[in-house]
Amino acid sequence: MRHLILLLLSLTLVACGGYEFRNLAKSDTDLVADEFIAESRALVLELMVKLYKRNPDQLRRIPGMTVEGRMAQLRVSRHQLLFDELDNRQGIDAMNLAFDPAYRGDRVFALVVGLGGMLRQAYGYKPEMFIYDQLNAPALRTSSQNVEVLSWKLRNARKPDGDYFLISHEYNGRVDNLSFERLFGKLIVLQDVMARIAGDADDRAVTAAVHTVSRVFIPLPL
Repeated sequence: MRHLILLLLSLTLVACGGYEFRNLAKSDTDLVADEFIAESRALVLELMVKLYKRNPDQLRRIPGMTVEGRMAQLRVSRHQLLFDELDNRQGIDAMNLAFDPAYRGDRVFALVVGLGGMLRQAYGYKPEMFIYDQLNAPALRTSSQNVEVLSWKLRNARKPDGDYFLISHEYNGRVDNLSFERLFGKLIVLQDVMARIAGDADDRAVTAAVHTVSRVFIPLPL
């Protein structure tokens, strides 16, 4: 009888607006988090495409690789992003490769794997949230700060010869930072808002003075 009631309830919910049965195990916060997770992953893919357009030499470092191939690699895993070509480095360790003068691999891939992995870490590597999951507000806030640092590094970090590690905001001698700034701004807002929803009402603790002294990525709190 109990199973019949649950079946009838699920059919009723589906009939009334396409409500998925598994959403019964989600709070309002979980549903919001699911949307934020999906949006942040889509923005990382968008960033990758934009960077490859301006840095096609990076894609050629892996013979036969295509943008579509890279996108498939990021989509295949719903949890952690682990790749042999990066020695399984994740999060800020992978992002730092993109700004390492000695690195000879694909800097775009290192950057987006690092960024995507860090954002996933902020949500406990979960592709969706349920009632029994708990959001980590400090990790979400720190990930937002790291996105700010990443945006700054792309605009300012240079190789020993003076060239940018990756071309982004400036292209063909023309400063064109609006599209990249909008993208990074969306990621920052997503993580900030989710941190506040998770119960962290404090203002972000990164000041202009801190940015001036240290432009390094911050490990996410566990």
